[in-house]
Amino acid sequence: MAQTLFSLISITFFLMLTTFSSSLDTIATHQNFLDGDTIISQNATFELGFFSPGSAKNRYLGIWYTNTTPRVVVWVANREHPLTDTSGLVKLDSRGILSLVNGSGTIIWSSNSSTSDTNFNPVAQLLDTGNLIITKENRTDMKTFVWQSFDYPGATYLPGMKLGKNFITGRETYLTSWRSADDPSPGEYTIRNSMVSGKYPQAYIWKSSIIQSRIAPVNGRTWAGRPTYKTNPSYIAKYDIIVNEDEMYYVFTFQSTFLLIHSIITPDGKQEVWHLNRKTQKWTQDLYFPSDKCDGYGVCGPYGICSTVDYNICGCLKGFELKNPHEMSADNWSSGCRRTRSLDCAPDEGFLKFSSLKLPDTQNAVYHRNMSLQECEIACKMNCSCTAYANPNMTEGALGCLLWLGDLIDLRVYSQNEQDLYVRLAASELLVNSPTAVNGGFRSRFTRTKRVIIIVITISTSAGLAVILALCILSKRKRKPGAEQEAVNVRNENHKSSSNKGSIELSVFSLSTICRATNKFSIDNKLGEGGFGPVYKGVLEEGQEIAIKRLSKSSKQGLEEFKNEVTCIAKLQHRNLVKLLGYCIQGEETMLIYEYMPNKSLDWFIFDDMRKSLLKWPQRFHIIHGIARGLLYLHQDSRLRVVHRDLKAGNILLDHDMNPKISDFGLARMFEGHESEANTKKVVGTLGYISPEYAANGLFSIKSDIFSYGVLVLEIVSGMKNTGFVDENDHDVNLLGHAWRLHSEGKSVDLIDTTLGESWSIHEVLRSIHIGLLCVQQRSEDRPTAASVVAMLAGEGLQLSPKKPAFFIQGSENDSVSNCPSSINGVTVSQIDGR
Repeated sequence: MAQTLFSLISITFFLMLTTFSSSLDTIATHQNFLDGDTIISQNATFELGFFSPGSAKNRYLGIWYTNTTPRVVVWVANREHPLTDTSGLVKLDSRGILSLVNGSGTIIWSSNSSTSDTNFNPVAQLLDTGNLIITKENRTDMKTFVWQSFDYPGATYLPGMKLGKNFITGRETYLTSWRSADDPSPGEYTIRNSMVSGKYPQAYIWKSSIIQSRIAPVNGRTWAGRPTYKTNPSYIAKYDIIVNEDEMYYVFTFQSTFLLIHSIITPDGKQEVWHLNRKTQKWTQDLYFPSDKCDGYGVCGPYGICSTVDYNICGCLKGFELKNPHEMSADNWSSGCRRTRSLDCAPDEGFLKFSSLKLPDTQNAVYHRNMSLQECEIACKMNCSCTAYANPNMTEGALGCLLWLGDLIDLRVYSQNEQDLYVRLAASELLVNSPTAVNGGFRSRFTRTKRVIIIVITISTSAGLAVILALCILSKRKRKPGAEQEAVNVRNENHKSSSNKGSIELSVFSLSTICRATNKFSIDNKLGEGGFGPVYKGVLEEGQEIAIKRLSKSSKQGLEEFKNEVTCIAKLQHRNLVKLLGYCIQGEETMLIYEYMPNKSLDWFIFDDMRKSLLKWPQRFHIIHGIARGLLYLHQDSRLRVVHRDLKAGNILLDHDMNPKISDFGLARMFEGHESEANTKKVVGTLGYISPEYAANGLFSIKSDIFSYGVLVLEIVSGMKNTGFVDENDHDVNLLGHAWRLHSEGKSVDLIDTTLGESWSIHEVLRSIHIGLLCVQQRSEDRPTAASVVAMLAGEGLQLSPKKPAFFIQGSENDSVSNCPSSINGVTVSQIDGR
């Protein structure tokens, strides 16, 4: 790339400053460059000499444009060590070192450019680019020069100058302001480029160590943070980013027959761009930056977006809200914004397009230069940490992908910039938000809410039909054995089609893959068995551990439960819900594939006399919290309200960090709109967790899950099962009755599992028991919602006193529910191990 750069520089013209022999005695016999002398480039573009800036009396060696008013100095040699009189002398010795000496013979500045070449005959040359170079005499090969002023820029950038970093030497080149108009010594402000391998380079204006403004990256045409700067058609201007193993830098090339251009960082921290008309010798300012409040760095905080259209310049991106509304004012938005709906890496999360933006700060972004925009979207979707993506290069057909892996900082709206940013949002936010730029009064260039809703409804309907078609074919496969393989192909193709449309993103596993992963369903890999069938552990070829739920031929569950899993849990992804990875339908086999939970299920710990001691109170309280958050998502925050209907200790799985995940959605029911309850003639679930209104009347709702949750909480606190519990004083009550009796007598502490030792907090334990009893009350309307439970666990809203719970006369696990109509059936008892 260096060859390309130098080919753009005009033909060099050699001007001998002075050369000296190696004998110090003969220096005086040679011509010296004294204060008052000047060297002018061949085309009289630049001049080298001594000057005093402004009203100052100090003298400096510098380069400036010739015959212009006012004088524009573009480089200063001795900016930190001025001459105090007119006795300056410039020398170039035989080693190729250019030095500035004061009247007493002291060197106050030098190029430090010595070479080991014994036959070195140095020549100093001032080029028409404004670059002062030292090279061998009569050599035009620019690669051989041993020093150039362009490597040591001051406050001014000239075309052809490189700003960046040399990875071999570690030297960084950047602009530093003058201290004042009368003092060229280094000031407080710098323009520096962020040059980190794997990152997309961009430029900042710094004040000491604090970022003041971000000029933003090059977008293929110009600096993205300076959209008002337009190139004049009478000349050719081009920005390039050069990246190789040796160095990384920006370079700006400029060609014109009658214009000259330069950029400067002023003593007050402004970047200015000026051009000179050679015919009129007048300077015209093309740009100054920052130009308004929105050019300040991160003025609107994380996920905040700045616009000068409104009086209040800051707002939040669509899908975001103020983080601390009471702390913010019109002049202080440092806290920024937060998501209205948090992300949980669900497959139905998507991206909202925002147009006409200055792209966010790329410090926390990763750059892939050869990715298309479509590939960029896929890469972001697959990375749960990715918050947004964009192609920073606006050149038509150009590749490039930026992936942001954290908060989006320093966003603003531009009316003259066409850069697009795709921000990750939860599925519920995509339904209500159109691709506008901001919330809070900023106008959008596009309004597409109706279009988005229509597209989502169309995709969802198509996906639903595809799943139903697959299930119908599956149900008929025994009647049409000859068409079995064809049916399998149709099911797979239908699923792939729906997946491509973005509704259900599940992998289709082949039977051979599952057989290899489980060692042909070896008994050693069997984790347990439930109503659906046996569950096996498997390991894929790439090393990923999975759990396989295999439909048993004798199972009373089947297609309905399979459908629920595919259409429900695949869409409802949350950190406290087990993740469904895919499925397998081949031959007589129907299987669901989940993420593997190494710590098995909750009941494996709390109902075992040996293992329950491993689960200390902080972990149990964390599990109580996590289950509540999972229910809150199912009942309120998910796109469809979901009633699990089989919440129990065996269906709470534990990951590596003992985080709880609700599993087994085969019996779940989904509600739309404002629906919250339904009737069924068939009661399903597990004895001991079923609510009284469901057991007696077949009426289930979100409050049915709350009842099951209350049972779970009391089981977690006590380490005892609700079913099979024996009270020494009353053999006719279960765990709920026992907990109520202790609460009524003021002895709730006696419910605590004795294996907890001293690990428990009295406040957390009593709060948990109180919440558990509130959740198992007889009347469903008396039970709290999941949102209230989460708040109460945090210590809020515990004023209500629980009423006598719904509990039944104790029987064995296989007995029907006591005190219930005899028509109720279908109750299942699952003994499923962790998966």
